[in-house]
Amino acid sequence: MTMQKETLVPVVPGKLGVYVCGPTVYSYVHIGNARTFTSFDVVVRYLRHRGFDVTYVRNYTDVDDKIIKAAQETGEAPVALAARFVEAFREDARALHLLEPDVSPKVSDHIPEILRIIGKLVDKGVAYASQGDVYFSVRRYPDYAKLSKRDLDELCVGERVQPGEQKHEPLDFALWKAAKPGEPSWDSPWGPGRPGWHIECSAMSERYLGETFDIHGGGLDLIFPHHENELAQSEAASGQTLARYWMHCGFLDLEGAKMSKSLGNVVRLREALERVDAEALRFFFLSTHYRHPLAFSDKGLADAELRMEYFYETLRKVDERVGGKEFAPGPLHGDAARFMADFETQMDDDFNSAGALGVLSGLFAMMNELVDKPPVKDKALVGRTLRALREDVRKVSGILGLFEEEPASWLLRRRDRAVKERGLDVARVEQLMAARAEARKAKDFAEADRLRGELKSLGVEIMDTAAGTVWKVAPPA
Repeated sequence: MTMQKETLVPVVPGKLGVYVCGPTVYSYVHIGNARTFTSFDVVVRYLRHRGFDVTYVRNYTDVDDKIIKAAQETGEAPVALAARFVEAFREDARALHLLEPDVSPKVSDHIPEILRIIGKLVDKGVAYASQGDVYFSVRRYPDYAKLSKRDLDELCVGERVQPGEQKHEPLDFALWKAAKPGEPSWDSPWGPGRPGWHIECSAMSERYLGETFDIHGGGLDLIFPHHENELAQSEAASGQTLARYWMHCGFLDLEGAKMSKSLGNVVRLREALERVDAEALRFFFLSTHYRHPLAFSDKGLADAELRMEYFYETLRKVDERVGGKEFAPGPLHGDAARFMADFETQMDDDFNSAGALGVLSGLFAMMNELVDKPPVKDKALVGRTLRALREDVRKVSGILGLFEEEPASWLLRRRDRAVKERGLDVARVEQLMAARAEARKAKDFAEADRLRGELKSLGVEIMDTAAGTVWKVAPPA
């Protein structure tokens, strides 16, 4: 609303209400939506980490023109199609490691709340009934466009009342739509019909968070008209501020163009997860500040997966080094104690996940140095420091939704996918690995080096670790 960063001051001290506009369930969710939901997943996780009691609400729009159109194309009932894609979204959300919100309301379950708000707007004279429809009168609400900062007169240029609409002026928007054959409908004081798009969020946010709540989020494309209309109708009905803070995720670009279903240039989340690990996709989303645009590309995904592989290889080495061992209490090496504070400093600054990942890069670099080339001879000091840094990673894991698996499991799954992509003969690789192990046992290091070279020519890297020798598929040149 103020177009600048603001200090977070909750409506109720220690508590926060967060409402995020969820999916319209007429198709599978695409990665642009997934980026938005991942960003707010991290926002909620971090606010809880900082001690706030957060109520997180993310809705399902299961009554909408797009759902009706999709149902007509498939021959399904709109309610059945919407229910099918709600379940598909839940599957995709779990795959992406998204937390389940505290409340996931559906429009179809909140018709009484919607009718109550529409009735208040009609009674106050800022909405009017017209042949079974009900419209919000934009001209009767002086603060309209205060969120999007648009000029009302400029918005009117070129706008027309479309055929079939019963509104008085072009900018007026539907709160209630009269029933049409084959469409879902409910009884109302203005005749049978269904809610318009914008009114649903006003009803559901008020039901679960009150007339005024703390944070309202969504994608940048929702600022106008959805959030503008939602804001206008909520505040006109209640006379109260709807949300203290508005947060919007930047666009995700595909080959230089904004990704959208209407343009047809979309990548579905489940398609992306067939090409890249879920945590790598989360890392990719979080590597850019949520407000900034993010370019989606195969190279970007591949780089993210290589980065996650580096992280998990580091964690494997650390776990092998300090797992199950005890170290005497004492100081830590260097400035190891600073990382968590630096991480929080970045996240406190408008949830700067990109900066936070930069801090993590320094943490992982220190862990690698302590494992591979310790700068001090005090093994207890090194072990204590590694243990402390590993614990920091566990704390960060709960905030970012990364590093949630056992390193060996993640690395094995990553290897299996790479083997499939590259068409490697695993039996041949294992044969060469066994032969190299025998050569090393016999101290025939020349033969061991030759076998290492042969493996390398196949696209295989081998690593001799404290737990034994492991191999992975080398990244393409």
